Amino acid sequence: MKKLMKTIWHNVLLAILAFIWLVPIVWLVVTSFSAYTGINTSTFFPEEWSLNNYKNLLFAADTVAQFPNWFKNTFIIAIFSCIISASFVLMVAYATSCMRFKGRKALMNLAVIVNLFPGVLSMIAVYFILKMLNLTNSHVGLIIVYSAGAGLGYLIAKGFFDTIPNSLREAAYLDGASEATIFFKVVIPMSRPIIVYTVISSFLAPWMDFVMAKLMLNSGISSEWTVAIGLFNMLDKSLINTYFTQFCAGGVLVSIPISVLFIIMQKFYVEGITGGAVKG
Repeated sequence: MKKLMKTIWHNVLLAILAFIWLVPIVWLVVTSFSAYTGINTSTFFPEEWSLNNYKNLLFAADTVAQFPNWFKNTFIIAIFSCIISASFVLMVAYATSCMRFKGRKALMNLAVIVNLFPGVLSMIAVYFILKMLNLTNSHVGLIIVYSAGAGLGYLIAKGFFDTIPNSLREAAYLDGASEATIFFKVVIPMSRPIIVYTVISSFLAPWMDFVMAKLMLNSGISSEWTVAIGLFNMLDKSLINTYFTQFCAGGVLVSIPISVLFIIMQKFYVEGITGGAVKG
């Protein structure tokens, strides 16, 4: 009886937490279908429903709402950052897991310590360095910001590579294979779960980031903004009564690619996390 009550209590607690977590998301979705353009706090569900917010956001861009441009900019930045960051992470993880060289442990410890500090602590220094290089207000500069230090997050990928048997690499060495050949033709084909995890993680950072994007793209040219900056601008006190429901529609549209990616890759994503936690 005591065990049953404990199970019921746990399930009730989880249901309450799930309800609290879902309420803002449901409200965002239903508000995006509202015919009223501003904030309506009198009712949870809209009194009138409409698809105009999505239609205006996607097909009737104006000087304030340029969602297609923002989406394109964010997607391009996220794709290039993802490719570069994932490459850095996998290469650093392979080097620290499968190769032995002087100072290896010291570099690993230093990388872990540096990675403990949030990136925003260095954003002012990064901004002025890129400004001297004339890379501010540029998507290239933003890609550099997102991907330059990505290799510091190698630890989970290293844990996964540690689980790959040494005998496979030793057999490749005996056949005359180079480190590059072993990496690309032996290790990478066996590492699909951690590659998926690394790619998704590398894609999420630029896709959802606001702070670094706002710092770097500060020229005021709205067509160059990312989705995060553009949607935030809609919440300005002079615009919110006209664009709030479009802001909600934009929030829904931004979440769709990530949701689809997680649904498709969920199995490999979980395997990558759990596989990378076996060894450190």
